[in-house]
Amino acid sequence: MRERLRSWQKKSEDTYHKWNSSSWSKGLKITTGVFWNLAILLAIILTIGGVFAASVGAGYFASLVDEEELRTESEMRGEIYAYEETSEIFFANDEYLGKLRTDLEREETDLDKVSDYAIDAVLATEDEYFDEHDGIVPKAIFRGLFQDVSNADNQTGGSTLTQQLIKNQILTNEVSYERKAKEILLAMRLEKFMNKDEIMEAYLNIIPYGRNSAGTNIAGIETAANGIFNVPASELNLPQAAFIAGIPKAPFRYTPYSSGGGLKEPEYLEFGIDRMRTVLYRMLETEFITQEEYDAALAYDITQDFRTDETRSYERYPHITTEVEKRATRIIMDVLAEEAGIDPASLMENDKLFEEYEILADRAVRARGYRIHSSIVRELFDAQQDAKDAYEAYGPTLTKTIINEEGAEEEVPMPVQVASVTTENGTGRMLSFVGGRDHEISNFNYATQAQRSIGSTAKPLLVYAPALEYGKIGAGSPVVDVKFEVMQSNGRPWTPSNFTASSEQGIMSARDALAQSQNLPAIRLFAQIQNQMPINYLIKNGFSSVEESENANATSALGGGIEGTPEEVASGYATFANGGTFAASSIIDRIEDAEGNLIYEHEIETEDVYTPQTAYVINDMLRDVFSGPRGTANRANDLLKFNADFAGKSGTTQETRDVWLVGYNPNVTMSVWLGYDQETSSLDIMPNSTLQPSTRVNQVWAALMNASYDVDPEFFGTQETFAEPEGIVSRSFCGISGLAPSDGCSGDGLVRSDLFIADVMVPTKADDSLTTGRFTTIDGNRYAALSSTPDEFVSGGGVGVSEDFIDRILAPFGGDASKLFPSDSRFSNVVSSTSFDADDVAPAAVQATLDGDSLTWSDSASNDVVGYRVYRNNSRVASISESAGNSYTVSGSGNFTVRAVDITGRESSNSNAAEIAAPEPEPEPEPEPSNEENNDTPAPPPETPPATEPEEPAEPEEPVEPEEPVEPEEPEEPEEPVDPPEEPEEPEDPDDTEDAA
Repeated sequence: MRERLRSWQKKSEDTYHKWNSSSWSKGLKITTGVFWNLAILLAIILTIGGVFAASVGAGYFASLVDEEELRTESEMRGEIYAYEETSEIFFANDEYLGKLRTDLEREETDLDKVSDYAIDAVLATEDEYFDEHDGIVPKAIFRGLFQDVSNADNQTGGSTLTQQLIKNQILTNEVSYERKAKEILLAMRLEKFMNKDEIMEAYLNIIPYGRNSAGTNIAGIETAANGIFNVPASELNLPQAAFIAGIPKAPFRYTPYSSGGGLKEPEYLEFGIDRMRTVLYRMLETEFITQEEYDAALAYDITQDFRTDETRSYERYPHITTEVEKRATRIIMDVLAEEAGIDPASLMENDKLFEEYEILADRAVRARGYRIHSSIVRELFDAQQDAKDAYEAYGPTLTKTIINEEGAEEEVPMPVQVASVTTENGTGRMLSFVGGRDHEISNFNYATQAQRSIGSTAKPLLVYAPALEYGKIGAGSPVVDVKFEVMQSNGRPWTPSNFTASSEQGIMSARDALAQSQNLPAIRLFAQIQNQMPINYLIKNGFSSVEESENANATSALGGGIEGTPEEVASGYATFANGGTFAASSIIDRIEDAEGNLIYEHEIETEDVYTPQTAYVINDMLRDVFSGPRGTANRANDLLKFNADFAGKSGTTQETRDVWLVGYNPNVTMSVWLGYDQETSSLDIMPNSTLQPSTRVNQVWAALMNASYDVDPEFFGTQETFAEPEGIVSRSFCGISGLAPSDGCSGDGLVRSDLFIADVMVPTKADDSLTTGRFTTIDGNRYAALSSTPDEFVSGGGVGVSEDFIDRILAPFGGDASKLFPSDSRFSNVVSSTSFDADDVAPAAVQATLDGDSLTWSDSASNDVVGYRVYRNNSRVASISESAGNSYTVSGSGNFTVRAVDITGRESSNSNAAEIAAPEPEPEPEPEPSNEENNDTPAPPPETPPATEPEEPAEPEEPVEPEEPVEPEEPEEPEEPVDPPEEPEEPEDPDDTEDAA
């Protein structure tokens, strides 16, 4: 046997040596050795690369979580269970309002009260390895990372239930690797502190589930089961559980209800039903259900179980609740930042940090059981809502097209909206507000959120008060209400006008211009102070959307481009009532935590904007808006059931898209706004069937103020008046120039008196504006008469103004000086005329026409004609001013001609002759033969000339007018005929026919 083994061994060795010595064997050996070495090298590279990648990954992961503080078990549990208590809101004076409305309903439940189907559906869909993992599933994380890096279309995600719990309760929904790294770290740590049942129970109580049948957002499986299927979570059947378990992936896509309540259309319901089928398939795949159960659930009509009878619980104060939540969230952001050692100011500088703390604060406000005390007075709020609802003349309701949540177009009503804010002047506390007409139609709070053009309410804040501060005007200083035209930066001319486009009141007092809200004086005054940046007064008054660049726009003086909310407008005017000191608006007085500890108390934030003297003078001027005969709020004042020292301002924006009225007394300020939700819609679309928008806003303001007075007569009906500070003086001045009265100004009745700020501006320089008032008119405009201008075409002779005054008062825009003193103004006895640059050419002739006894003629083609002279047989019979019209009633027969006369006194050549022929004399009758037998027949009377035409007297030899007279330097007046038997009717005095406008 041994020999045989040796023989077999020898043969094997010989065979091996034979193969090994062959050429192909040698090549195979070399190739195998190469691949083997390459494999070893590749393994080494992969090992080193893997170690390096793992090291880099670990280092990167460590850098992402480097700043994450190590939370203790109690801290993590506290944050996970932060949903347990809801915050509460209080009116002023600690009067309970109710639970904080967050548009999210949640009812807590225990895990043993949840259907097994629901738990299995969640596990199959969200985390099938929940019972095995320690907070994370590595392969799921790597799968998600790969999909993210490769930008794959199908993103399956990689979060366990534990990670989702961390994301929802401790971190934020921010999409970043830093947040994901923290989530992984905290999920593994949470698994050390909480068992699986605790984690599952917390998850089921915090996860959002879309909406209930009333349209309210819901969270927690108990709330979802009741709100969607009207059953407790313990009684959910398999298809119901699968439907609910599928919702969290996209809550508002898969929920069966719309935001307004009620079931969605069938095509939109199908999204949630398809998702339910996916959940059922995953349950079958993971063996949580059998094939039979799966088939039965697929065949089940889930739509029959959807609840449709639930209604939203009635909340009487939705606007208050929402507003308090929003403002409390912002306050808690700063509180949380301070607790974390972060300067609250840095939140505004770091968008990422701001977003993080906004989310954290929102959760805290909803979950930490805060007691939030507001400044809103319930009785006052209720009374104003009732008054708002009782008013019936808001105007027509329009419609608008919106895109609803399902992506379809929908026509919805668009009524005239109303907003109002009532502010306590000294503190800035908001006592009440009106957020809109109907919360069911629009839940937008127009009082605090609607940034609308503020119109003429900008004038006191931006123009008149700054002009007082700068010493440009006193209360009664003259301003100019005359049209002008300027070129804009876009190369187009701009010709602004007053609200009544034809209105030009000439020189008027600043007080009157403000009370009547004339646009032209405001623009002119703004231009005079523009380089001193008055826009900063609006910014200091809390107008959050106003920027310094708007100072460059002349339209800003009228509120063009200047936007604000009713809250901001009320706060701005409260500054005047508060002696020039701005008090920031607030609605939350204090916040306490669940244990009653004070964590926030409002501190009044003030800033001096205007001096007390400026504030008082503006208050006095704005009194005229309410009590003046032409004040734009006198209608509101007349409708009040009580008397108080009210001042304020109205405002109307372009095309009457918005109307405003803000009024205040020493205690309180109330702003009111009316407008449509769409800013392009005008309130004046049906002027013949609705009240004027300005009338409506006056009525609404008065109705709200009367309702407020009924609640607290002493506060709203205070008999206090605005206290006059030191430094206010009353001084006399020349009303047309604003300078100290001169003898001429006093003698002509032009002296006025009003309030001035002693340290800033008082009239001291004597008036130098007056001259003689001789003027003539050319094309309806007044010009200074020349020494050669014929007296019959000259008016005035009393009070006039100098050229220097005209240039000064019309600066910087210029304008028609003849409009400075219209006939209906307080200064109608003053003549404003400019010099006319006359030429040295006689005016062009005219064409005359005679129709019966009416002689008319065409305008002369020359541009310097002041009037026309009418001649009969070369003798002048009338002089007609160019402003009186081109006609004259003639009398008698003769040749009538017309000559144009220019401002220098030159006459044109005669017009064509218009003739009235003398009547033919009647033939004398033949004498009757003598009748001696009838001596009693009387002799015929002498012939009487016709009654309609007296016998023409002989023309005197002197003066004789040539047909084509040579124009003298100073034309002499022709002498009148000597003792004519009947003088033709004298024309009207040219002075009486002048157009005084």
